[in-house]
This record gives sequence, C-alpha cells and structure tokens, in this order.
Amino acid sequence: MLGRIGPPELLVILGLVLVVFGPKKLPEIGRSFGKSLKEFRLATKEIKESVDLGDVDTADTKDT
Repeated sequence: MLGRIGPPELLVILGLVLVVFGPKKLPEIGRSFGKSLKEFRLATKEIKESVDLGDVDTADTKDT
C-alpha cells in the first residue's frame, strides 16, 4: 500500500505543481484550496452537530 509522505516526496510534489501551474497561479490555487477545506470542515461540523442533537432527541424519548 501507500506509505507516509515524507519531506522529499512532498518537495517533489510541490515542484511538479509549480512546473505544471506556474508561479502566478499558485496563490489562486492555494486560496481556492483553503476555501474548499474551510467549507468541508464547516459541513462536517454541521453534520456532526446534527447527529449529536439526534442522539440527544432519541435519549429524551426513551425516558418517557
């Protein structure tokens, strides 16, 4: 299977990205990746909270 990505592999990946997209596009790509990651975390948090609230609701109905 795949092993962990170490510093040498990370440098190779970043070098390839720099060659493919160029230095002018990298800030834009980084910004869009950051926004996507932020939205993913927010959606995950909302789902987690709704599941937690669902557990509380079912626990309340079991008591009655």
